[in-house]
Amino acid sequence: MKISIIGAGLIGGSIALKLKQKGIADFIYGIDNNNEHLNEALNLKIIDAKVDLEYGIKNSDLIIIAIPVDSARKILPHVLDLLSDNQTVMDAGSTKAGIVNAVKNHPKRSRFVAFHPMWGTENNGPKSATSDSFSGKAGVICNKEESAEDALQLVEKIVENLDMHLIYMNAEAHDVHTAYISHISHITSYALANTVLEKEREEETIFQLASSGFSSTVRLAKSHPEMWVPIFKQNKENVLDVLNEHIFQLKKFKAALEKENFEYLEELISNANKIRGILDK
Repeated sequence: MKISIIGAGLIGGSIALKLKQKGIADFIYGIDNNNEHLNEALNLKIIDAKVDLEYGIKNSDLIIIAIPVDSARKILPHVLDLLSDNQTVMDAGSTKAGIVNAVKNHPKRSRFVAFHPMWGTENNGPKSATSDSFSGKAGVICNKEESAEDALQLVEKIVENLDMHLIYMNAEAHDVHTAYISHISHITSYALANTVLEKEREEETIFQLASSGFSSTVRLAKSHPEMWVPIFKQNKENVLDVLNEHIFQLKKFKAALEKENFEYLEELISNANKIRGILDK
């Protein structure tokens, strides 16, 4: 199988490495506006050649779009325009409703499979790609009934070879759930980092005292705005809904401290501890 990956960064690079390792990909073309990324991916043997969009699509069985969601939404209709009836395109975006709606009336819509690998780090670029990134993680396919059977089966095969477990959802439900388990985590991390950076102006030693707990909490704040601003933009309403609930919960902690209601504070923390039973399953 010949594959073109649009976006030779962390996600696209990790997919390429895994599919090569599994012997699924005979040849991988890299397509990216960032020529430095393409050269790096070539040197790391993530891709086999760097090509332009038209050449890559014309010569591939499968096209994987692994670029920020706003760019993916813009490029997908053009990719479908160039596609034949025996080719398949999938994306790897963190929001799904926007991209699905962007091509809902496209004559080649059935050749597209909306996919989200539930994995990512605060790092970026091909140098951060690893072949086992997706192992054991959830791979979500959205609106599968809108995809042709052969296209769906091919993407299911790809997900299986990424060693992910498959989940099927509609795009709107996906975006609600990811707002809760991913998008709000990033906003919280950015906000905490900004809070500490403001305080650091007064206390230069604050980072010298930072523990591993602090580092893990603000790890996501290292994630690049080029990726996350489009995600927040595409999933704005769901993120705002979750953010309002998060602010409400923060106010509870603030009120408990202000009123020295430590019994209520303990109740809030004990309730939060219930998450352990869910995450440790």
